[in-house]
Parts: sequence; structure tokens; C-alpha cells
Amino acid sequence: MNGRPIDWVALIIVILLFAIVAVMGFLAARWRRSQEETGLHSLDEWGLGGRGFGTWITWFLLGGDLYTAYTFVAVPAAMWATGAVSGFFAVPYTIVLYPIIFIIMSRLWSVSHRHGYVTSADFVGGRYGSRWLSLAVAVTGIVATMPYIALQLVGIKAVLTVLGLGSPDNALLTDLPLILAFVVLAAYTYTSGLRAPAMIAVVKDLLIYLAVIVAVIYLPIKFGGWDTIFGAAQTKLGTVSQATGKPAGVFIPTEGSYSAYWTLALGSAMALFMYPHSVTGVLASKARNTIRRNAAILPLYSLMLGFLALLGFVAIKAGTKPIDLDGSTNPQLVVPQLFLDHFPSWFAGIALAAIAIGALVPAAIMSIAAANLFTRNVYRDFFRPDADPKTEANVSKIVSLVVKVGALVFVIGMDQSAAINMQLLGGIWILQTFPAVVGGLYTRWFDRWALLVGWAVGIAFGTISAYNVVNPVTHAHFGGSTAAIPGTNFTVYIAVTAFALNLIVAVVLTLILRAFKVPQGLDETRPSDFGADETDPKVKQIEATNQMGPIA
Repeated sequence: MNGRPIDWVALIIVILLFAIVAVMGFLAARWRRSQEETGLHSLDEWGLGGRGFGTWITWFLLGGDLYTAYTFVAVPAAMWATGAVSGFFAVPYTIVLYPIIFIIMSRLWSVSHRHGYVTSADFVGGRYGSRWLSLAVAVTGIVATMPYIALQLVGIKAVLTVLGLGSPDNALLTDLPLILAFVVLAAYTYTSGLRAPAMIAVVKDLLIYLAVIVAVIYLPIKFGGWDTIFGAAQTKLGTVSQATGKPAGVFIPTEGSYSAYWTLALGSAMALFMYPHSVTGVLASKARNTIRRNAAILPLYSLMLGFLALLGFVAIKAGTKPIDLDGSTNPQLVVPQLFLDHFPSWFAGIALAAIAIGALVPAAIMSIAAANLFTRNVYRDFFRPDADPKTEANVSKIVSLVVKVGALVFVIGMDQSAAINMQLLGGIWILQTFPAVVGGLYTRWFDRWALLVGWAVGIAFGTISAYNVVNPVTHAHFGGSTAAIPGTNFTVYIAVTAFALNLIVAVVLTLILRAFKVPQGLDETRPSDFGADETDPKVKQIEATNQMGPIA
């Protein structure tokens, strides 16, 4: 083994809870299904759960979707390793996020309800009359989601590692539990669609709330209070690193890091609901006001995330040693190791199960969302325009399996840092779809080709800028997500700089193309679509408000 004993009590509890939610995942195929239905034979049913989730189910689904296993592993890990700038920014960014949900996502729900849109790329294609712009949004969503799924498996792997499963000398022994978890995830996602993660999210969130609330009450008492914990964190983060010659991290952001901190928060908030899994959670709800009510109560998760982030500082005071299988220090193991070291095995098992189950919910939703994008905006738009709903559902089921296999291969075959770097890139890429999606929700002024060029410029600039960030310890490229604005010393989140460039290009090119009277494409929406609610009738095709040209 890896030198650490297996905690059998904790392991058995993890396995039992995992088995319970797996059974729930399979049983979910019949949940909220009418007697007449013989199967989940459409994307509305398989991919969006029948578009019938109410306020509380949507709350658990969105919470389970947005607050992933990797969030619960990575945020306190960042606080433990480098401090507030790379860790605590997640708390204000989720707070900034909810007004975006309240205002923007309710409009996307309405127009999608009227026209039967399943993805944000469906909306973009219908709004701008452009398959190519729709394809750009779809491909970006798929590519950005893949490493996100991989990171959920990283969260499961962290739990398995601290439980004592795995060996640096036996790859099969190390990866087999992860493969088995993947097989179960793939099976119930295939059979039950979005209903499975929606049902499991309730259990996952209750376990997470239990574990975090107990931890933030008990551990500070055990280690002498928050003042002592903050003092230990300040000492550690202020210690100069021998590798870089600089302090190990930042306890409280200084003036020089303000711009990086607030742009990380703002850019991440703008990007999060551009991800396809976030859109899927929104479109699965049954009413426009369901989205708005959720925007009002989701901040409870921000409170929990703040407590969770502080566990990174608790681990510093506790002297937690997150040692990986190869003997190296792995910050991702901090929270699982903290629970295992300082709680009874039975409670540590519950907490570790919450993290593992917390990976199943978002991984399922992400694979479903990526599959829907491929089916609707690649397969149907370019290969089978006449595909019926049953064919679409079958294709999405198969693609969801392929997506999960790709994520599993990524985690097993590549270094963990590669998955993290790719996820950082994913955030940069997905923000470049913001002008097309959100712009289209409020105006038809932008030209479709201008948006496409702006997207390409933003993607290229963001990727090159991220590549040029070098890790000061490993000297590897893609070493971070912040960089100075070219020609200045003003350090910001790369995605925000790329987005600004994207928007400038889109505006300038729109002015030029409109001056030359380039055809604008056919808009299949109308103003009343953007305020529609569940009582308004759905339409398959309505008279276009913009008859300027053919769909491209």
C-alpha cells in the first residue's frame, strides 16, 4: 500500500453511503414520470428532467451543480497553500453571481421555454440565425466542461488516497476504485438522465452541510479559537519560500493584489453560468420565478463556502500533512486528511462520503450538458437535421458515456496539475461566449460574424496569455490564471482581459459590417419570449422579427 493504514470504519461508511446514492440514481429513472411514459426518449425528459423541477429541487440541483467536490477540496487547499487571493475570492464571486442568475438566467429560461431550447447554443443559433456561432458556443462549452468533469474525479481520488487505498507501485490498485465509481456514475446517468443527480443532490448537500457545520464549531474549540487559527495562518503564509524567495502566500490581500482579487471574483461570476451544466440546471426548472427564488436562497451556499474555505486555515493550525502516494505534498488532500485526523472514524466517513458523492452530482450534470450540446448543435445542426427526439436522446446518452470516459482517461493518464491547468483555461474560454449569449438576451444589435470573430480573438488571447504564465516552483507553463494587462503592471484575471478584447472586436466589427449592410441572419425570437412564464404556450416556430437574410 502507500504506507498509511486503511481506516476501515470510515471506508465502510463511505462505501455504504456511495451504494445508497447509486441505488437512488437508478431509481430516479421513474421519479416524476407520468404513467404513460415508457422511457426517457427525448432531451426534455432525459437531459432536462422533464423541465419540471420546483424551487427546492432546483435549489439542491444548482447547489450540487455549482458547489462541486473539487470546490470543497480546492478552495480550502488554496487557502492552506497560498492564502486569500487564490482561495477566498470564491466567496465574493458566488455572491456577485446571484444577481446574474436573478436577472439574466430568468430571461434565458423564458425564451428557452417558448422555443424548446435545450442549450445556450440553441438560443444563440435561433437568435442570430447562425449555425457557426452556435457551433462556436457549443464547442467552447464541451471543451471547457471536460476538465471540469476530470476534476470531480480528482476529488474522489483525494478521498480514496487519504482512506489508504492505492499504492505508488501498483497503478491498478490505485485506479480501480476510481474506475468502479466511474462505472456506477456512467450507468445511472445513462438510465436516469438528469433526474439522478437531482435526487442525489439532496443527500449530498445535507451531508456537506452536516460535515461543515460540525467542523467549524468543533475544530476552532479544539485548537484554541479563531484568533489562534488566524495567527498560525498568518505566520505560515508570511514565511519566505526557499523555492521562490517570496512569502508562501497572502493572508489578507494587499493593495498590489486587489485587482487580481476582484477581477477573479467578477470574471468567475460572469463565467459560471455560461458553463453548460449551469444552464442545464436553470432550464430544468419549471417556472421563471423558480429561478428568481433560487437566486434569493442560494447565498446560503456562499455562507457554507466561506466556512469551508476557513478550514484551510484550520488545517494550518492543526499541522495537517497532506502527503500523496508518492510522498509529495498535495494540498488537495488537506480537507479529507483534516477530517480523518481529528474526528472519529464514523464521522470522518460521513464527511469523506459527502465529498465523494459531491463529485457524482456535478460530474453527471456536466456530462449530460456536454452531450446535449453535441447532439443539438453538432449532430443535429450539421449531420442529422431531421433527427427525431428519441434519436437525439439516444445520441446524448452515448456521448455522455464518451465524455466521462475521456475525463477518466485524463485523470488516470495525466498529471493532476494538467487537469487543474485545463480547468483554469476552461474558465477563460467559457467567458468568451458571454457576449453572444447575454448580449443576445437583451439586444439583436451585434452582428453574428462580429461575435464569432470576437470570440476567436478572446479565445486566442486568453490561451496565449495563460500559456505565458510560468509556475515559479515547477517552471511549467499555464502556471496561473492572472497576468498583467499588456503594457501595464496591472495584474488581473486573464479571462477578463480576453473578454474585454472580445467585446471591443465585436463592437467595432458590428459597426463596420452594419455600415456595409451585411445580412444579419434570421431571428426566430420576438420580444414577448423573454418574459414568458410556465403558463405561456410553447412554440416550435414563430414568425421571425428579423427577415434580413438566410440562416448561415
